[in-house]
Amino acid sequence: MGCIRAIDYLFSLDEFDGKNMIVEGGSQGGALAIVTAGLDQRVSALIAYYPALCDFTGYLNNRAGGWPHLFKDITDKQDAVLQVKEEVTKYYDVVNFARQVKVPGFYSFGYNDMVCPPTSIYSAYNVISADKTAFIIPETAHWTYHEQWIKSEEWLTQLLNR
Repeated sequence: MGCIRAIDYLFSLDEFDGKNMIVEGGSQGGALAIVTAGLDQRVSALIAYYPALCDFTGYLNNRAGGWPHLFKDITDKQDAVLQVKEEVTKYYDVVNFARQVKVPGFYSFGYNDMVCPPTSIYSAYNVISADKTAFIIPETAHWTYHEQWIKSEEWLTQLLNR
């Protein structure tokens, strides 16, 4: 393929063509793939499975928040410590990096994920303006089915053969 993927770098460094760098990961790795693609101009595509660290403050706005569920059991929304915590999380909420993604992306997740709820993932996915593909398997929780790997490989192969 002539590309280097972050998870395959030890095995394909000799084959790297110097231009196709793809970041890929699941959960926290999916979050880091989005963050890296948003920050590093050298990234040419990304694949993220059920990305974590999205929409921390969802719970403060009557929806499920992202892992690690920092605001899940908050009772006093006026608490000064809470307000500082809310401000600090903006620095590493994946939603804020997703806005900067300019490369094609493949995203896959399910609707039964209690670790990274789909609402938190959609909060990042919906602000990405770059070309994106979502492969949703509704019954999936916090894992990856073999079909998701196959679809991401097909997507990547098609992207690299353009």
